[in-house]
Amino acid sequence: MAVTEPIRSKHQVRELSNYYLKRGQLRNCCLIVLGVHTALRISDLLRLTWENVYDFAHGRVRESIRVTEKKTGKTKIIALNGNAIRMLAAYAEQSAERGGFLIENARTKKAISRIQAYRIIRAAAEALRIGRVSCHSLRKTFGYHAWKSGISPAVIVEIYNHSSLAVTKRYLGVTQDDKNEAYMCLDFSA
Repeated sequence: MAVTEPIRSKHQVRELSNYYLKRGQLRNCCLIVLGVHTALRISDLLRLTWENVYDFAHGRVRESIRVTEKKTGKTKIIALNGNAIRMLAAYAEQSAERGGFLIENARTKKAISRIQAYRIIRAAAEALRIGRVSCHSLRKTFGYHAWKSGISPAVIVEIYNHSSLAVTKRYLGVTQDDKNEAYMCLDFSA
């Protein structure tokens, strides 16, 4: 079985996010945007309902969401950044429905399957020639870019609910190129 890798290029992450947006397929775009911005496992992402992300009383997207992870049973609060909020607001204009799943099959009114989520992500990645991308790549992409942006490794370990930094380092797929970049970016000359 091949190891799932993060998408290392920010440009490719933007392309992937915009692939379905340009086609007016906001549900699929939302799947990708939330996948890379929340670090949720696909099983947790697909269980989100509109009530999780949208405040119907005030008619706006929530600034954070509360999720109980299926795998760990742990509850976490995830702050939504501006990109995720804008995507959800646009999607809400056409789809927000009390009691409905966020990433919903229009015919059955149930959450799409993991296989369908994979097909959506894979189709965009293939069309853009991004390479081997899966549902889990979205979660890994969050951590990889958080690490590259200078977020404390301890925070990333906590977000992922990993048992140690060693687990997170393996998970993010730190490469020799990443290590070389670290060596090259420090310059102590006057």
